[in-house]
Amino acid sequence: MELADEITINAPKEVVYAALNDPEILKRCIPGCEELIKTSDTELEAKVVLKVGPVKAKFSGDVVLDTSGAPDAFSLSGQGNGGAAGHAKGGADVTLTADGDQTILRYDAKAAIGGKLAQLGSRLIQSTAKKLAAKFFKSFADVMAEEPVS
Repeated sequence: MELADEITINAPKEVVYAALNDPEILKRCIPGCEELIKTSDTELEAKVVLKVGPVKAKFSGDVVLDTSGAPDAFSLSGQGNGGAAGHAKGGADVTLTADGDQTILRYDAKAAIGGKLAQLGSRLIQSTAKKLAAKFFKSFADVMAEEPVS
């Protein structure tokens, strides 16, 4: 499954990049996120509860960041296990482009799922993934609008 989109965020690129690396901000924006712990500069541990169609699962997972292109671009990869519901793994490439006082964030993500979740059908999975991504980025844009720019 692949997802790609772009969103304009009303904040300078450096501020957006810093926020994307702030576990507290990310926890507020990730749908169903119960816990997000930064275990190192490039690693995060997450616990997320998601409902996909009739299946509700608590996922535990790890995310690894590659910030070698920062602050213009970075990538992340991760995997999660939802017990009997199944598992997921994937990654995303994110680019940040300054546009005056705003930032254009583009992402290109790929994910693979297995277990019970994979049996739900690709259309349901794809539409749920798009909704979750849209919800995250809307929340992130809203948080960025609230945060004072330093």
